[in-house]
Amino acid sequence: MTKCTASRSSKSSHPVTRRRFLRRSALAAGSTLVLVGPAWRGVFGADSAVRRAVSPNDKLNIAIIGVGGRGGGNLADVSSENIVVLCDVHNAPVLAAAQKFPQAKRYRDLRRVFDDARDFDAVVVSTCEHTHAFAVLPALQLGKHVYCEKPLTYNVWEAHLIIEAARKAKVATQMGTQIHATDNYRRVVELVQTGAIGPVNEVHVWVGRAWGWQSEEEAKAHGDIVSVRDRPSGSSPIPQGLDWDLWIGPAPYRPFHEVYWPGPKWYRWWDFGNGTMSDLGSHWNDLPWWALELDHPRTVEAEGPPPHPEIAPASMHALYTYGARGDLPPVTLHWHQGTMRPKPYQEGTIPKWDSGVLFVGAKGMLLADYGKHVLLPEDQYKNFKAPAPFIPSSKGHHREWIDACKTGEPTTCNFLYAGPLTIANHLGNVAFRAAARLDWNPIALEAKNCPAATPFIRREYRPGWRLG
Repeated sequence: MTKCTASRSSKSSHPVTRRRFLRRSALAAGSTLVLVGPAWRGVFGADSAVRRAVSPNDKLNIAIIGVGGRGGGNLADVSSENIVVLCDVHNAPVLAAAQKFPQAKRYRDLRRVFDDARDFDAVVVSTCEHTHAFAVLPALQLGKHVYCEKPLTYNVWEAHLIIEAARKAKVATQMGTQIHATDNYRRVVELVQTGAIGPVNEVHVWVGRAWGWQSEEEAKAHGDIVSVRDRPSGSSPIPQGLDWDLWIGPAPYRPFHEVYWPGPKWYRWWDFGNGTMSDLGSHWNDLPWWALELDHPRTVEAEGPPPHPEIAPASMHALYTYGARGDLPPVTLHWHQGTMRPKPYQEGTIPKWDSGVLFVGAKGMLLADYGKHVLLPEDQYKNFKAPAPFIPSSKGHHREWIDACKTGEPTTCNFLYAGPLTIANHLGNVAFRAAARLDWNPIALEAKNCPAATPFIRREYRPGWRLG
């Protein structure tokens, strides 16, 4: 692995600053201010007031782009509003949804939806990862409110475009990190930010999922749904009602094969997705991103099996370094997936949860997953009293967005928060594929020390597909 030196300065930290205290006081007093992390500051700029689409008592007219799979779940979660557009490259889920929403216009090509933009106020995007930006960007440019499934974009450059467009559009946006709306995550953020474990300078995140390139033995051990290690040489019959050319969209064309479709098979292939890192990283890295007010990494490096040209790895370890953020100290964040596990896990000094986030502080540790958390060592914290909750419970991840469209209230995973998180997750894969440590410049969107990273930051699209 190529190494480049990068210096970091250490800085002392106080667990609760005046800024955080004031923000928490506003929350406790019932303010509509919502703690969302670093989206309001730093290189990514500040979120602006959100324009309303309709009055609070009216219903939104919503276009659903991507109706099958996860799209069906998102459709159900916003079905209290007027569903006026159903779009999918596969005809079957559109026909099924049309039984409940017969008045909705039907489309196959997401680009054509925006020819009739006057028909809707807001858009829900649940297509495959490699076409997210092609639905999100035009929606923002037309002043439409947008909910998009995670990860927000296919690559770093697309995320940058979305961040800038969202800042200009001043509409309600939300990325589909539904776990962010749970009370467990809120209690963890409160414990970290009130100094329960002292200043945090190290975090470990690991996930048990092992989908991607791996040996046959690993595939059998982890129950991989598709034990494939190379691009198939042949093809399979295209399923009835699927427009394969539209599904390929901006990616390099290849014949249809059942190893790519339906989901979640596609996301392990580099041409269409970014594997476990961008998918689960949206959920799991969200917690340290929120609790520690992370912004952009200074350096990123990764290790694992030799990079495969076609398929994302099942197992990988990525290391991020973040500089001081105001009064918060520099921190390292370790991402572990598949067979990779942090040292405390391997040594048995922490509970061996299948997936988790471990905050390492000066006074102790905090281990969390989606639904629970524990302060460690437990004997040290047996008489510990947690702070009174100061982050209000969410009204629901989709409800936040719907209400924001109508009232201008903020959302917790708006694109100025989710965009930078998406970039950081992508950079773990970029470092892995380039087999080099990246000295990251978030303004120039490049690692000058590593030209080999450039093709993984931005790619050329097939004719007929463009962004901008």
